[in-house]
Amino acid sequence: MSRPLINRREAVQLLGAATAAQTLAAQAPDICFLTAVEMASLIRRKKLSAREVMAAHLKQIERVNPKVNAIVTLIADQAIENARKADEAQAHGASLGPLHGLPVVHKDLFDTAGVRTTYGSRILKDNVPKQDAMIVERIAKAGAISVGKSNTPEFGAGSQTFNEVFGATKNPYDLTKTCGGSSGGGAVSLACGMVPIADGTDSGGSLRNPPAFSNVVGLRTAPGRVPTAAQGNAWSTLSVNGPMARTVADVALLLSAIAGPDPRCPISIAESGSRFAGNLERSFKGVRVAWFKDMGGIPFDPRILKAVNAQRKVFESLGCIVEEAEPDWTGAYEGYDILRAWGYATSQGEYVRLHRDLVKDTIIWEVERGSKLSGEDIARGLALRSRAWDRMRVFQEKYEYFIAPTTQVLPFDITRPYPTEIEGVKMANYVEWQKSCILISALENPALSVPCGFTDEGLPVGLQIVGRHRDEWSVLQLAHAFEQATKIGRRKPGIV
Repeated sequence: MSRPLINRREAVQLLGAATAAQTLAAQAPDICFLTAVEMASLIRRKKLSAREVMAAHLKQIERVNPKVNAIVTLIADQAIENARKADEAQAHGASLGPLHGLPVVHKDLFDTAGVRTTYGSRILKDNVPKQDAMIVERIAKAGAISVGKSNTPEFGAGSQTFNEVFGATKNPYDLTKTCGGSSGGGAVSLACGMVPIADGTDSGGSLRNPPAFSNVVGLRTAPGRVPTAAQGNAWSTLSVNGPMARTVADVALLLSAIAGPDPRCPISIAESGSRFAGNLERSFKGVRVAWFKDMGGIPFDPRILKAVNAQRKVFESLGCIVEEAEPDWTGAYEGYDILRAWGYATSQGEYVRLHRDLVKDTIIWEVERGSKLSGEDIARGLALRSRAWDRMRVFQEKYEYFIAPTTQVLPFDITRPYPTEIEGVKMANYVEWQKSCILISALENPALSVPCGFTDEGLPVGLQIVGRHRDEWSVLQLAHAFEQATKIGRRKPGIV
């Protein structure tokens, strides 16, 4: 295992000059908060080297990560060596990938060859895979350089990033609050300038809740857009892999590298990822947008409603025709709930059977109820979800987009596993407070969370842009236009 942090002497040697320590101290914040698009361009034009970029980010990790606990396995030595190799390859005229020289952190649910991958579980706390997950493989092939693994809740269950192996990841805007989950470590790493790009997964909101809580951008992709190797139920469409970054253009850049077909994934979408590398500019004059009402009567913190509704005028200023409208959500949550339990019984049942004392109670609950499902129950879940999907399809024949809050609650106390009520409404279980995301997950629509405001207490609020079936490009375009009009994502946490 590599030693955890780069020290100042190594940084000096890495930059190769007697004054490098002072230079690094002065330049690190500026380098670390460049966009990924800018950073990749500067490296490609030899205005920055991969080694300089890596040194700046490792210094930022050394300074900030102890405050937030976002990166839980750091491979500094390996990252430094790979940055050197990247510069050498460029010097010798090698073909450069779109992510060449960019530091990246991988969610601790993704296998990384030779690097500890724990899944946030005590059962796997010493697990070192022999093979990279497909998304890790693609990011490396595109030229990015891994700095290690980002924190996640145990087996990614729940939207609060804590586990018994590494503890909790703190919200950079308020260290007493959670950053959400399950891609919380990656979102916080981005917000703190410790990496410019990060990967994640999303079943009930894990690529949207943490970005909303951390003032960054995350995209739930269409199932099969970012392929995964066949295992368990390889045809399941509940959980997807996808990108996070500080800007929409950076999310598109990362998606261009990780999307595209693969014969190892039975549901992979045939379109090339290169389609996401284009110009995001577009006219929205006359585009019909459905503005949420109450998403079927679910409760929201009024501070979230205030922040999101204040942005309606921005979409109107872009030329959109904005109307309050919603699809019929009947059966969407129930269908998802049944299939989620079935999925846990399939994926985590063996861990519960063999290591029950090492598995948290919410996973045990999921596995046990999933194991009791009959064929009739599963058929009902599939039918409910299918009907809800088709109603959304018809709804979006009129409206190209649906817009709603990303989350129902603000970042909550880090000692609480999950909210038990919202505005006086009791939550039935550990995920019901995520319905604003889960309802979209159930329908398989691509959805992106983009920063839309802050409360008076200084807590971030995210807005969710939902597109038509498999139309991530259109979602990215509208999110980019909104981002450019508001620039809310430029606000950094005070600790950086």
